[in-house]
Amino acid sequence: MSKAVKDMITAELRGRYEGVTSACVVDITGMNVLAQEKLRKTLRGKSARLEVIKNSLARQAFRDGALAPLGDRLVGPCALVTSSESTIEVAKALLEAAKEFTTLRLKEAIFDGDARTISIEALSRMRGRREILAEVAMLIGSPGRAIAACLQSPQAKIAGCLKAIADRAA
Repeated sequence: MSKAVKDMITAELRGRYEGVTSACVVDITGMNVLAQEKLRKTLRGKSARLEVIKNSLARQAFRDGALAPLGDRLVGPCALVTSSESTIEVAKALLEAAKEFTTLRLKEAIFDGDARTISIEALSRMRGRREILAEVAMLIGSPGRAIAACLQSPQAKIAGCLKAIADRAA
């Protein structure tokens, strides 16, 4: 491949992955075409994209961006999985796919522009946005529930006492 073609591909990859801050690296060597297409379809359901890219060109394209830490992890046959939505959900989908496709190897991931890479298994164990929002909503509502329980408790005790007095009098 000529230097001009490599420069064009690198520039195109740099433009494509410019705003991307999270990605997963997998190895799909040994998967037949039908299995690869099934994996791609599963990932499309999560708004994710699987792309096989040349490691040296990817390293050059990622050099000054958020995906730069992945450059060192691009060793051997690699495919890059990126998503416009939750990378945690994509990691969970990849973990499920690895159970189905035994030749799929999960390598490393980068999450939200962090300078360190993380294993895809560890990323899949993280809580997603929905789970965190649900927990925050529960924590916001819990003091109100506690106050309501405290306010109702004395009333219930007084009502019980009054009922007991009324039962004795009758």
